[in-house]
Amino acid sequence: MESTKTQQPSTMTTQPQKEHDWLQKLVGEWTYEIEVKMGSDLSVEKATGIESVRSLGGLWILAEAQGEMPGCKAATTMMTLGYDPQQQRYVGTWIGSMMTHLWVYDGGELDAAERVLTLDSEGPAMAGEGKMARYKDAIEFKSDDWRVMTSQVLGDDGQWHQFMTVNYWQKK
Repeated sequence: MESTKTQQPSTMTTQPQKEHDWLQKLVGEWTYEIEVKMGSDLSVEKATGIESVRSLGGLWILAEAQGEMPGCKAATTMMTLGYDPQQQRYVGTWIGSMMTHLWVYDGGELDAAERVLTLDSEGPAMAGEGKMARYKDAIEFKSDDWRVMTSQVLGDDGQWHQFMTVNYWQKK
């Protein structure tokens, strides 16, 4: 007896799209140098480390970094990034061994030239006091083996203020 039921495509099998392919440029072994403007005098602190980025099914990237972080010595961080076709935006998370906040990227867009991915999130304000603030991380490919991530926070003055720059170089 043949079934009259129509077969529906499985929601558990998704093929990577061009937006997922862009994320695959991040895959590999990287070294990094981070510069953070800290304190009221905005003094610059630097640190270095390594990052290992792998693909999960061609749909997600998992980036684990280990090294020093300005203001807290050794740290391990983990970033996940993917693309949600239904929302038509990049999504992801970021966690670090130096804090308990789960950062959620919920509004990522790729620029028209497909060189810069900008990710929006919310997290604890740098001034503390239990306040939350809006943040923006931008990942820009300068070449296939060099990328730069800049981080900005929306200040009380309504302006975006850059506080961190990370240069990544892919290991050969």
